[in-house]
Amino acid sequence: MSRRLELGLALALALAVSVAVVAGRRGSQRPEFDLRPSSLLSGPLGSRAPYDVLAWLHVPVTRRRTPLFDFVRDSEGGRAERGERGGRGGAAPAVLLVLDPPRQLYAAELAQVVRFVRAGGGVVAAGRGGGITHCVGWRTENEARFLPRDSFPVTAPAPALVLPAVVDFLQPLRGDTATDARRRLRGGEIEQNECETLPAATQDTLLRLTDGRPAVLRLEYRGGGRVTLVADAGYFRNRVWRSTDVPYFITPLVLPGRRGRVVWDEYHQGFGRGGSITGVLIAWLTGTPGGWAMLQLVAVLVAGLAVAAVRFGPARRSVATRRRSPLEHLEALAAGLEGAAGVDTAVALTVSGLRRRLGRTGLLRADEQRSWLAALELALPTAAGRDAVRRLQRVITQPGGPERALAAAQAVEDVWEQLRPPTTRAAS
Repeated sequence: MSRRLELGLALALALAVSVAVVAGRRGSQRPEFDLRPSSLLSGPLGSRAPYDVLAWLHVPVTRRRTPLFDFVRDSEGGRAERGERGGRGGAAPAVLLVLDPPRQLYAAELAQVVRFVRAGGGVVAAGRGGGITHCVGWRTENEARFLPRDSFPVTAPAPALVLPAVVDFLQPLRGDTATDARRRLRGGEIEQNECETLPAATQDTLLRLTDGRPAVLRLEYRGGGRVTLVADAGYFRNRVWRSTDVPYFITPLVLPGRRGRVVWDEYHQGFGRGGSITGVLIAWLTGTPGGWAMLQLVAVLVAGLAVAAVRFGPARRSVATRRRSPLEHLEALAAGLEGAAGVDTAVALTVSGLRRRLGRTGLLRADEQRSWLAALELALPTAAGRDAVRRLQRVITQPGGPERALAAAQAVEDVWEQLRPPTTRAAS
């Protein structure tokens, strides 16, 4: 695989990852104005502020991301979910908050809530409360049917409190209407209607409109249980808690009357328990366009690497290269100078090359070359070496044709071999 192809595949993979990340972020972003009063939302309409205030007051708080089918058993066993602020491992739930969730509670879940109240627990239901408000015999109402955003001023329970107006108020259910509503909530006549077994012992209006209609109502039951109904879920939103006196009014209503945790229902708000990171990654890869693009690109890269890594057929024979010997270099140089009609220059350079190989430098004149060759002849220990020097002297002194360059190169090589014979023949 060539360098350019590898670089192109790496750039394509980086581009695909970037596009997938951007697409995943766009797909996972929550709207800025989420209408759910959830403690997991910190926007202006979320309900993160009440949760944080209770945590700062060192009240054990926890979020429940599972259905309420086993809520009574969890209350008796004191099981605490991990990863929550202020939670104590052995503290049982004391207060359940259900803040007008978009999902309604099933009949079995309402039965668990009723049993929890009969056992002495506290429930705070905002708005419809997922069906809890109807279960205890009340409903939320707004007279301005064509103007659902119309509001009603309230009378604060204390003169020092300045509370905003509400958009909903509470009205009791009539006999037949309440029975029919409870039966619809519990799913018909087959299951036992637990809501009808929960008559309130006393009721107290904590906040009312200026005309006397209740906006916040507390119902108390035998055994110490209580249900607090807040008609307007806006009293739990971050925007209201940061700009009004609502925290001073709502916080005492949420504090547990006995030792235990304050449980926020997040399952019916749409925040169920998440799976593992591997499961989320697999779901994202198989369920989003960016994930499919990444899977296809990875498959192509793996196939390309597999094809490039596997060798098909026998190994290729390497091309054998042979280095030239010094004699071949000299012959080639002589042939080149001979073809350029520079015989005298070739002979002079050949003699200078021999002198440089023997440790001497500088270009000699013709008379100096002859005297140096005569001294070299006397210094050679062998007859073959002295004969080669004499042949080189004849080439310099006697006239001749182009063959003089080749004869000079051969004589110089013979002299060099006699002076410093190589240990092995340089042939490759």
